[in-house]
Amino acid sequence: MTKLAVLMTAERAADVIDPLTRELIEQRFAVTWAPDTNPETVIALSKDADAVLTSWGTPHLDQSIWANGAGPRVVAHAAGSVKKLVDPAIFDQGVAVFTAGGRIAWSVGEYCLAAMLTLARRLPRFDGAIRSGGWKQTAYRGHELAGAKVGILGASSTARALITLLKPFGCDVVVYDPYLSDERAAELGVRRAELEETLQSTFVSLHVPDVPETKGLVTRKLIEQLPDGAVVVNSSRGPAIDQQALLEHALDGRIHAALDVYDPEPPTLEQKVLEAPNLLLTPHVAGDTEEGHLALAGFVIADVLQYLDHGTRGPSSVDPASWSIQA
Repeated sequence: MTKLAVLMTAERAADVIDPLTRELIEQRFAVTWAPDTNPETVIALSKDADAVLTSWGTPHLDQSIWANGAGPRVVAHAAGSVKKLVDPAIFDQGVAVFTAGGRIAWSVGEYCLAAMLTLARRLPRFDGAIRSGGWKQTAYRGHELAGAKVGILGASSTARALITLLKPFGCDVVVYDPYLSDERAAELGVRRAELEETLQSTFVSLHVPDVPETKGLVTRKLIEQLPDGAVVVNSSRGPAIDQQALLEHALDGRIHAALDVYDPEPPTLEQKVLEAPNLLLTPHVAGDTEEGHLALAGFVIADVLQYLDHGTRGPSSVDPASWSIQA
């Protein structure tokens, strides 16, 4: 029977492993549940396992674990990015890596849709009016998402989730991504566009990875060219956008923005930013839902079993060729 080491705390396991997946794991594997996530414990259990199941809180799996042909042949990460978990060199040793980033993407997509609708309808402003004893705000009227132009930066899994959720709204969706082909864009039901055109949309959502090429991608000049009343959502990486310029234009009342990520994190924001009714501020929780978290282990374990039983790689499999552009 395949030996599986679950390298996470009991609290994290309860967070990312639903009861049915826990039962499946116990049935299909000879399981060792780590008593702690100290590096020494993780190294020892990894060296003796055929596969490991990891999540947030699991320390970096040093390449030395695979020295002399040893180490697990499968790494299943019940969380998002694996860039800080493993070194890409292990792919050369035939190690298969899986990540639940694709499942988290759906949660992020829902957040982005919710943020767009919330700001388009000016709900924070109306909510604040009621709370302060007011009523109708005759100077303001909300807008609809239906039929609007939506610009998406990056064709990542979170972007694809949002694109799916936007379909009933009949939006004109344009995507900027240097790696997106016309054929793939057609499959997604979107059209490719240059960065400048993408940012000339009524709604703009960022879905880029944290790589050198995306740092400062959305410059002050590009922010100045946003249409009046535009809604900007950033749930990807704080450094991808000129945060100061974005906040300045939001404070002027020209645009609306939902920020779930910041540069730096956690942010230090001025009181006027905290009180702005056209800003929706959340603490890096776009991918954080009860249902989403509980589904993470099951998402990767399903593909791991297909890989072990049939040699096939499902949607959670990490492609070594795309390592440099992964989140």
